[in-house]
Amino acid sequence: MTVKMKVENVSKIFGSRPKRVIPMIEKGESKSEILAKTGHTVGVYNASMDIMEGETFVIMGLSGSGKSTLIRCLNMLNRPTAGAIYVDGENIVEYNSQQLKYYRQKKIAMVFQHFGLFSHRTVLSNIEYGLEVRGIPKNERQKIAQKHLETVGLKGFENKYPDELSGGMRQRVGIARALANDPDILLMDEPFSALDPLIRREMQLELLDIQNRLQKTIIFITHDVNEAFKIGDRVAVMKDGKVEQIGTPEEILEEPANDYISEFIRDIDRSKILQAEHIMVKPFGLVSLKDGLNVAIKVMRENGISSAFVTDRGRRLQGLVTIDRAIEGLKQKKTLQDVMEKEVNTVDPTDYVQDIIPKALDSKYPLVVVNEENQIRGIILRVHVLASLIGDNGDNGDGGEDDEMKIDA
Repeated sequence: MTVKMKVENVSKIFGSRPKRVIPMIEKGESKSEILAKTGHTVGVYNASMDIMEGETFVIMGLSGSGKSTLIRCLNMLNRPTAGAIYVDGENIVEYNSQQLKYYRQKKIAMVFQHFGLFSHRTVLSNIEYGLEVRGIPKNERQKIAQKHLETVGLKGFENKYPDELSGGMRQRVGIARALANDPDILLMDEPFSALDPLIRREMQLELLDIQNRLQKTIIFITHDVNEAFKIGDRVAVMKDGKVEQIGTPEEILEEPANDYISEFIRDIDRSKILQAEHIMVKPFGLVSLKDGLNVAIKVMRENGISSAFVTDRGRRLQGLVTIDRAIEGLKQKKTLQDVMEKEVNTVDPTDYVQDIIPKALDSKYPLVVVNEENQIRGIILRVHVLASLIGDNGDNGDGGEDDEMKIDA
């Protein structure tokens, strides 16, 4: 993947003589000690991260962690005390006023926590505001605004005013306004924190859908660990102005860097974060339609299992055969296709564990994970689902336990 933005040893200290504070930080003095001694506030210290093109990168932390200070460095609303920020290989910290103006108008846009809409403008007029500032002709900017209005699902609300909309709808307008300038990078500073829980969940799903279609580079700020892990391709966790850990949600869940990270993720709802592809195991004992019943019985006996999934030559799922039906079918001179069950419980690799649980509990057999071409990617046993909720993938590595025994677990 291509690095879109490279943050290199960035520090931001607020005060009249910020650079004299850096040696104090290097000696290990805390933010509160430095504030008491110097009157300076350490916002961010020595932050480094590579943000890839097209990914959703989440910066997460509690109040005072430095996450909002850092995101404002990324569009130069906060000028870093030290360090560099490279976007497409150019250090924006060294930009002059003209270069910075172009950067803010064309390459980066921001969605704010409290919407930031103009109450006297209609929805469409709010969305086209940035284009208006850039001098885009009215007909063209209205066409662009209408397109992004539809992108966020607000077609038909063009002539409404902000006070006629719900909180979630107003935030959609804010996102559409940011998208209207077609920025490479979208900054989102706790955009959903002012919304009630139900609307917030809807907006998280809406953002995932928009990102799936547009593939923008999104840098998202939040204090909510569940939100961070649901939205983020990768997550940076901050504390007291420093970056404690960067990784995928799974990496942070499975290998927390220190005690602070362990405590931070302790109460996370794993069922809303982990997906089928995170808990599935390699399918064992697959049988091909061309193999026949004798081979199917041999495969199940060798693997110590009482059922096996049946595929075609392209590894596409065709059904499931049990040992009992295979033996009975062999006696009656039937084919594998005659005795296999064609209705099989399948899940998508991106399905969340919380949605898989009911299927796993109701199914006599393992769930099978298939891609868009119906090819088998893996299998999920009931024990895998339950173990994922307590941080253990439940796989003993041999892949040969009886599937019904595992399901009963």
